[in-house]
Amino acid sequence: MEFKDYYKIMGVARDATQDDIKRAYRKLARKYHPDVSKEKDAEARFKEVGEAYEVLKDEEKRAAYDQLGPNWQQGQDFRPPPDWNTGFEFKGGGFTGGDSAEFSDFFESLFGRSGFGGGRAGGRGGFHAQGQDRHARVLIDLEDAYTGATRAISLRVPEVDPQGHVVTRERTLNVTIPKGIRAGQHLRLAGQGTPGMGQGPAGDLFLEVEFRPHKLYRVEERDVYLDVPVAPWEAALGAAVKVPTPSGTVEMKIPAGSTAGRKMRLKGRGLPGATPGDFYVVLQIAVPPADTAAAKALYAKMAEDMKSFNPRDKLGV
Repeated sequence: MEFKDYYKIMGVARDATQDDIKRAYRKLARKYHPDVSKEKDAEARFKEVGEAYEVLKDEEKRAAYDQLGPNWQQGQDFRPPPDWNTGFEFKGGGFTGGDSAEFSDFFESLFGRSGFGGGRAGGRGGFHAQGQDRHARVLIDLEDAYTGATRAISLRVPEVDPQGHVVTRERTLNVTIPKGIRAGQHLRLAGQGTPGMGQGPAGDLFLEVEFRPHKLYRVEERDVYLDVPVAPWEAALGAAVKVPTPSGTVEMKIPAGSTAGRKMRLKGRGLPGATPGDFYVVLQIAVPPADTAAAKALYAKMAEDMKSFNPRDKLGV
C-alpha cells in the first residue's frame, strides 16, 4: 500500500499551523475543483487534497498521523505499526465532512470507514450542553485480566495551542481493570470525557482494551494458548512436565506417542468469567543438537535402529 504524504499533497510544512492548512486547502480546492479546473487530473487531485485536509484539519487525526513519523514513505509497502494509535484520546463523531467512499485504502488502514469511533452527541438545553464522549485504545497485561488490578494509564490528548500548532497533552488516570476482561471490551470512565458547557455534565471516556503481546501466551476470545517444547523421548514415551499458566504452574501428563501440534486442554484455566475460557497447551518437539561426538553417535544408532521409519511417508516418497 502506498504511503500518502499529506503535508506534501497540501504543500505545507509539517509544523504548519491549522490556519496555514485551511488556507492551503482553499487555494488547492479552487485550483482543482472539477467544475472549474482545466487540469486533466483535476478530479483525482481534488479527491487527494480533500483526503489530506480531512486528516490535517483535525488535530486528533493529525496528531495520530504524525505518530507514524516522516520516513514511512521510504518503504515499498505501507503497513501501520502494530498498536500505532494506542494511548491517543479521541472524541467521537467519525468523519467531519465528505464522503468516506472518496478516501483511499491508506486512509482507511489508519482511521477506518468511520474515523475514530462514534461518540454520542451531547444534549442541549439553553446555554447548557453535555460534553462529548471520548475514546482511547489502551494496552494491559494479560495477568491483570486474571486477577483484576488498578493501574495508572497515561493518555495523550491532541489539542491546538494558542499559536495554532497541534500539540499533545498527557494525562494519567487510575483505572480499575476488572477480572475477566477480554480484548475488545470497553471500560467506561464516567465524567472523564470533554467538559460540558454551562451546567451541562461532562462526557464519558471509553477505553478499548487490548492485551500487550506476551512472551509466552496468545489469546483467542477467552481461551489462552501456550506452545510447550518437549523432548522426542517425552513425546514418544510419555512424561509429566511442568507448565506455566497466568494463574500458576501446573503439572501435565504428556501421553505416549504424542506428536507436534497436539493440543491438550486445561479446562477453565483461560480468562476468568461466568463461563471461563480454557487453557491450551500446544506441543512442539524440541530436537537436541548433535554437537558432540556422543550425540552424533546416538543419532547414528537411532538412524540404524529405526531405518524403517519414514517421516515423509504421507508424501508418497
